[in-house]
Amino acid sequence: MKNFLPIVLAATMLAGVPAVAQFAVPEIRFDSAEPLKFPDNIHLGEAAGVATNSKGDVFVYSRTGHPTISIGSARAFAHGGSRLFQFDRTGKFVREIGQGSYGFLFAQQVRVDPQDNIWVVDQMAGMVIKFDANGQMQLLLGRKAESERVPVLTPAAPAAAGAAAGEGRGAGAAEGRGGPPGAGAGRGAGPAPEAEGPPAGRGRGGPPGAGAQSDVFARPTDVAWDAAGNIYVADGFGNARVAKFDKNGKFIKSWGSRGLAPGQFNTPRGIAIDAQGTVYVADSGNRRIQVFDSDGNFKTQFLNVGTPSAICITSGPRQYLYSSNSNPATDLDVDGEIYKMDLNGRLVGRFGKAGKQLKEFGTANAIDCRSENDLYVGETGNWRVQKLALHPN
Repeated sequence: MKNFLPIVLAATMLAGVPAVAQFAVPEIRFDSAEPLKFPDNIHLGEAAGVATNSKGDVFVYSRTGHPTISIGSARAFAHGGSRLFQFDRTGKFVREIGQGSYGFLFAQQVRVDPQDNIWVVDQMAGMVIKFDANGQMQLLLGRKAESERVPVLTPAAPAAAGAAAGEGRGAGAAEGRGGPPGAGAGRGAGPAPEAEGPPAGRGRGGPPGAGAQSDVFARPTDVAWDAAGNIYVADGFGNARVAKFDKNGKFIKSWGSRGLAPGQFNTPRGIAIDAQGTVYVADSGNRRIQVFDSDGNFKTQFLNVGTPSAICITSGPRQYLYSSNSNPATDLDVDGEIYKMDLNGRLVGRFGKAGKQLKEFGTANAIDCRSENDLYVGETGNWRVQKLALHPN
């Protein structure tokens, strides 16, 4: 009889029901506003990334623009489709950075490092691009494909969802819920940009999703740094790994492959690093946050946060982690809440829900938490950025 409870809890998690459904999590009161003011001729698309610098300026990497594929030669060349905007702390538009950049194709994330450098992650260009505070390009990681397949190959129909942890809401590869590991290869051969799972990544001879031991990415999702300046990239939609580089961009190592075991991933959507150098990865498709040391050794996992997509760790002596249980693009009326937890995985509170009004979220893809109780949330489902003021008890 004493073994009955652990078995039931394990079965519940494997069935895709987060532990928060079984335990009361305090609601955090909060206010919300849409603070950003755009010029009349500029419009925000999907707010894939939002970040702030030390001055309080706000940066938004948006799926806005005119994506184009030129097919007049032997190689189809894709460009356009995303823009990087800067606003001051009051929400006033300041400028656009990197306009017409070769690597701006399909926005995935923007982050600002401790030196106020601006880093963008472009999913379909397969690149991580560093700009200094003046907007000048400083470092490139990854390489954009020199050609695109036109038309794209139609991905194989997904197999029926299994009983793995977090395969969750129905069959199909969209948003990683129920999608099987795929055997596609390279850019242009996979599913639509927001679909998770296949292709298997570029690495040859290794396990699916492990990728090449280099800075060649397959639809990367996020970037973070440790105190020494080492760079960590979540290489997440095409591959299923974390790649580590030194502060100058030299490749050090990578870890992970596609699967369910500790240290494996099914779409690592987000990455964050605490003051001790511990690495937290939002393993969205497996409905967990995995925790590693700086060398990629598995430490633990948090299974109580639904489907984590956007994650962020606060600064200061007592750090907290925010994680969004983002609703899938195929159903904007479920989930949507954001959790606050300590770095041991203990839930401190939750706030918000799915929806289209203020204080509701439509597929949150980015959280900026430079201040513990003042957050910015970028939504791809509602095409907006909300500024939140939390009022913890």
